[in-house]
Amino acid sequence: MTSTRTAPVGRTASPSTARAINDRLALRLLQEQGALTASQLKALTGLSRPTVADLVDRLQDAGLIAVVGESGAERRGPNARLYGIVAARAHLAGVDARTDSVAVCVTDLLGDVLAEAALSVDPDADPARAVRGAVDLLARTVGDSGAVRLHTVAVGAPGLVDPATGELVSATGRPSWHQRLAAALHDRLAVPVLLENEVNLAALAEQRTGAARDRDTFVLLWLGHGIGAAVVLDGALRRGASGGTGEIGFLPVPGTGQLPSATDCGGGFHALASAAAVRQLAREHGFVDEATQDAADGAEAATRAAVRAGRRGEPFLDALAARIAVGAAAVCAVLDPGCVVLGGEVGRAGGAALAHEVERHLARMSPLRTEVRAAAAGGGGVLRGAVLTAMDAAQDDLFGSGDR
Repeated sequence: MTSTRTAPVGRTASPSTARAINDRLALRLLQEQGALTASQLKALTGLSRPTVADLVDRLQDAGLIAVVGESGAERRGPNARLYGIVAARAHLAGVDARTDSVAVCVTDLLGDVLAEAALSVDPDADPARAVRGAVDLLARTVGDSGAVRLHTVAVGAPGLVDPATGELVSATGRPSWHQRLAAALHDRLAVPVLLENEVNLAALAEQRTGAARDRDTFVLLWLGHGIGAAVVLDGALRRGASGGTGEIGFLPVPGTGQLPSATDCGGGFHALASAAAVRQLAREHGFVDEATQDAADGAEAATRAAVRAGRRGEPFLDALAARIAVGAAAVCAVLDPGCVVLGGEVGRAGGAALAHEVERHLARMSPLRTEVRAAAAGGGGVLRGAVLTAMDAAQDDLFGSGDR
């Protein structure tokens, strides 16, 4: 994980503030670089030997670090001891709530996976039953992982999350059980539960471990059942006044024959690039089996088949890329992100081939140079983003707050 390193505190800070900032600096170094000796911490932080000795004692007393071995390159004694973060100091959980499924992951404080599980959910099932199933799934997975100190749970779900309340805003066509899930998890597990839009979490995963690791500013286009976008500017995720940044499905675009309304995105970019629209486009090019009923599965399968087909798949990929470029061009005209990442089922299925075609069309439509990349976090991007969100919250609590 990349973090902003804080310089050692000078004479103007109070002793308690200096200790807190220096402790966090040492913990960040241990997280990024692994186990270190006191001498290495001294060299990397620029702190004095007595100050490093004090912070090592403090962090050991707090149960945040422990001796994990000795450095063979140094003489035996206190300076040769290797110190590492106690990953079992706290455990975290991520939840990916989809329309027809829920996936969960339990990790230690450093994000290493201890257990994972998934469950199919009938979209038409009783909402209370769906919530119970999801809560029971996470509770069982926590038990299977051996975690004894669950600190934070982060949940990703489709829809707007109100920045003022942290609650999922009701939306037509989305499962009502999603709105009840966070509260039910909190009641059952008695730990903080954070709720975030699924596309925002996928963008976080791409930013930290995926296709945008080298970018401070980028936009993730989510191409799946629905259409969405996540905006990262200067390293920070932007949610908007009502949590609606990235509701690109409502973007009015040419070629749809109508305009979207406040309650229906049917006339917007959704009509061009949603899974249902992509499946229909694929059928017109002979890439969809009529027996395939699910729109997202059909669109994903068709896109993969077109990529495998090489030149025979070019007409479909070209037509799909042209549609996606319309939405991308509108985003670029407003934000000039310099990089667009294609995620969701269709974006992942198209991979580098689709990204290349979108970039080619985009270059014709926009004077702004924009690189288009395929998402790299895979199908677990939302879940990975949820774990990273929970990890950030836990580490801010245990390590002390500070600039990330």
